[in-house]
Amino acid sequence: MWSNLPFDLLANIFSFLPADSLALASSVCKHWHTCVTAYPATAAGARNPPWFVALPVRNRGHTCYTHNPIIDTWHGLFLGFLPHAIRPVASIGGLVLLRSTTSTTLQLAICNLFTKRYWSLPMLNIARTNPAVGVVFGLDESPDVRFSSFRVYVAGGMSEAPSGGAAYEPTLEMYDSWQDRWDIMGRMPVEFAVRLTVWSPNESVYSGGVLYWMTSARAYSVMGLDIESNSWRELSVPMAERLEFAALVRWNGRPTLVGGTCNEGACIWELGEGDTWGLVEKIPIELGMRLLGVKGSWESTKCVGSDGALCLYRDLGSGMVVWREVEKGRWEWLWVEGCCSVGGKQVQNIPIKGLLLHPNLATSGFPDK
Repeated sequence: MWSNLPFDLLANIFSFLPADSLALASSVCKHWHTCVTAYPATAAGARNPPWFVALPVRNRGHTCYTHNPIIDTWHGLFLGFLPHAIRPVASIGGLVLLRSTTSTTLQLAICNLFTKRYWSLPMLNIARTNPAVGVVFGLDESPDVRFSSFRVYVAGGMSEAPSGGAAYEPTLEMYDSWQDRWDIMGRMPVEFAVRLTVWSPNESVYSGGVLYWMTSARAYSVMGLDIESNSWRELSVPMAERLEFAALVRWNGRPTLVGGTCNEGACIWELGEGDTWGLVEKIPIELGMRLLGVKGSWESTKCVGSDGALCLYRDLGSGMVVWREVEKGRWEWLWVEGCCSVGGKQVQNIPIKGLLLHPNLATSGFPDK
């Protein structure tokens, strides 16, 4: 009976499985394997909370670590399939956008950590060093991740000047996954190019036709690009000069600021109408103290968020403060232990860059070459 169930019914059952269990299911028989790869949107377990992916920031070794929130366990993923050293930029659905660290100019690629598929994006029209990178995903609003296009925007950076040497590059380029090419979208104010090149950590949030980046020049602020009009603006942020750390994430479909100070704890603000920030939540004091430890400073704290979860972390072994949607509209705070061992083997504590994604085993999702 199970081997003869219709694909849509079987895919609905598979939608409740986490990625590791789904991988086992895909190996049961040809019918199940075809269903898993043919229906990656449901097979991705979109009803489940996203996984936290910890990628080493210094490319130490060939392993990254993922936390499965359903069974609260850490797993190691071998990265030996990558052709060179990389640095993670952002998640795109169940995929990861990477940049090469073997070149000073920006070179981007996409990979699926679970299927070990890797694909390099074409070279940009203008060779750039250290530009800001932003991602817009799912513009077609398709329920199937195989057919959800994405765009990558690159702004600013340093390029070769006509007279020799280097200069700030005041242009914007866009990559379209359907077209598989880069196009120059226009110019940008030089002062914005400078800020994004020097002061942006590259985390971007897309909402309502605007792509946002956080910058930390003198005091924290947010740069906004209206994509349709190619117009730029700067937004102030709450407590900008007092924040020891600040991160811009997507939460509830909106740009959301997470920041903290030693004396006032950490807070979450959501960007509302008129570019005004509203206080949404305060991070529980006891969880904040557990994350900071004896140091007591928020300076080395990092944050990653999605519409289903928000995670504050420091390094691989120090644990995480997580705010997660447990039911529709109901969120709760919890503590997740850091990754100190996998499969009974001790794991070295390392600096990490965290991403949130819904893992899937889709073999498509890449333009046909």
